[in-house]
Amino acid sequence: MIFDTHAHYDSREFDADRAELLQSLNASGIAKVCNVGARMEGSRNSVALSEQYDFFYAACGIHPDDCGEMNDAWIDELRDMVLSHKKVVAIGEIGLDYHGFGVYENKVDKETQQKWFRRQLSLAIELGYPVIIHSRNAAEDTLSIMREAHENGLTGGIIHCFSYSQETAKEYVKMGFYLGFGGVVTYEGQRKLTKVLSVTPIEQIVLETDCPYLAPAPHRYERNSSLYLPLVRDKIAEIKGISPEEVERVTWENAHKVYRLNSEA
Repeated sequence: MIFDTHAHYDSREFDADRAELLQSLNASGIAKVCNVGARMEGSRNSVALSEQYDFFYAACGIHPDDCGEMNDAWIDELRDMVLSHKKVVAIGEIGLDYHGFGVYENKVDKETQQKWFRRQLSLAIELGYPVIIHSRNAAEDTLSIMREAHENGLTGGIIHCFSYSQETAKEYVKMGFYLGFGGVVTYEGQRKLTKVLSVTPIEQIVLETDCPYLAPAPHRYERNSSLYLPLVRDKIAEIKGISPEEVERVTWENAHKVYRLNSEA
């Protein structure tokens, strides 16, 4: 059984066939999914999906690209979502995204991103929840802030779509965080990720899609879905030198540990 720890099935790319697709997942071995909020509306929609489908869970948080208008009322609403809905399992996705400065006019400045990243980490510490971390072109600042949060009591979480060095991976593993891997590991020329996977214990790895984005080869540039996760599983097995069944078994257990769920349920 496979647990997709990071999906965005509320995205408009699924509007035409969402119900049909989601109803097909279990028959294809996708037993559980965490739908992850990136905006406030996405967080609300993730909660709604978790209430509609018994194998869905939700994460609620504001992506760094969408934190420009954040305020204390948004923090209060996120807190209420977590406390009011038992199937919310994490605060996320939150973090830092420095990609596109000088290119995108609406890019949120670093100071604002860091402020609301810290505020959402503080919310996770307050509530005792794990986090889902988005970090792009911001390795040093993200790691620094995560160390700070870890020292202040943050326990558990996933570094989503991990793309940094072996050394950075080791730092997160030391703090007890899991690394999320998806379709990118199947792309040609991914020597850095191959090295990261080779040194990261399988006990600290989870599977994810980030769908509708980042479909694995040979479906790159298509709409992604959890149905493609066996391709990611098989590539990780190849890199780690273990069986696909072992990757599936251990990552299933890992997902339940980080989200604090019963793996037998």
